[in-house]
Amino acid sequence: MAKRRQTYEADGITVTFDPDVCTHSGRCVRGLPSVFDVRRKRWVQPEHATVTEVADQVRRCPSGALQFTLEDSAAGSEG
Repeated sequence: MAKRRQTYEADGITVTFDPDVCTHSGRCVRGLPSVFDVRRKRWVQPEHATVTEVADQVRRCPSGALQFTLEDSAAGSEG
């Protein structure tokens, strides 16, 4: 049975997690523990880092289980 995709929102960014794709490499947790902490019920809290930091860490996800979208106002400040 497929697990439900999870969505986590903060000002400027929305992070999604697909547990069916995750390979549990732990790169997210080790790379940005203030945002990614599996001991919390809401294990992704993108509001605990900048939009750029969260996006950069999500890009490092080797399986692609983590993805992000930027709000229009944040996209202009990423460059």
